Amino acid sequence: MEYFTTELLTLLFAALRSATPVLAVVLGEAMTQRSGVINLGVEGQMLLGAMTGFAVASVTGDPWLGVMAACFAGIALSMVHAILVLGCGANQIASGVAVLVLGSGLSAYYGTPFVGDKIDTLGNLNHTFVSDIPLLGQFLGPITPTVLLTLLAIPVISIFLFRTRTGLRWRSTGESQDITRNLGHNPMHYQLAAIAFGGLMSGFAGAALAVDYTANWVEGMTAGRGLVAVGLVIVARWNPWYALPAALLFGASEALNLKLQSWGVNISPYLLATLPYMIPLSVLMLSYRGLKASGGGMPAGLRVVFQNAR
Repeated sequence: MEYFTTELLTLLFAALRSATPVLAVVLGEAMTQRSGVINLGVEGQMLLGAMTGFAVASVTGDPWLGVMAACFAGIALSMVHAILVLGCGANQIASGVAVLVLGSGLSAYYGTPFVGDKIDTLGNLNHTFVSDIPLLGQFLGPITPTVLLTLLAIPVISIFLFRTRTGLRWRSTGESQDITRNLGHNPMHYQLAAIAFGGLMSGFAGAALAVDYTANWVEGMTAGRGLVAVGLVIVARWNPWYALPAALLFGASEALNLKLQSWGVNISPYLLATLPYMIPLSVLMLSYRGLKASGGGMPAGLRVVFQNAR
């Protein structure tokens, strides 16, 4: 029984740490889509954030500066999407793909000199009072600041979105821009802020992956996490409170993949490596069917985006 409990807790906290970059992107993209804008470029923003954060941490020796630089890089690239969509009226799907490709190319080109570098990490809760907590201390000890900050973002974003007047206008912009205009506000301001916030969170997610989780930079290291996160926004029903269980789908699948390999399960490791994508994709398909049946959850502004994309 003790062995089973230990293995279960190990898997749970490994899933939480693995899910953190995805959770950050889900939160940011949910806020973006709540304003009626979808941004498929979060994968490119993640990559540019990861490369920038790692490069700054490597040059300065300060991982926190790397995290801040990654956030700025994510915002800067998201502004390309904002200019194309809000300024030029471009198709949101096409613009997002362009941002994705741009971020992938920039990170690959400018990140080449930093491949193989070593950096200092952000540290963890080991050697604090947390590690002395009976039973849970050994599992909570490896938790890092990016995990805590991302978890803290859930209630903060939820309170802002559902308990403030600005949050109400943010949501009304995603439902109908006419409502926001009738209230005397410019919906473009909210959509611009929403895209920038999505860029900040995806840049932060890149830093969590490169500066904190792996302390390494490799071209294409996000491996589709940003695109998975866009799909998980649907699973989370555009609700920050549901973002954690949705992101844990990816994290638990990735942790299970590693556990199965360590247990020597006789399945190809290449096939096991598809688990973090197959399981969330299966849940997304089931969730989407439920969404179509209920007709609820999706901001009305997004329906217009998808209808125009057909």
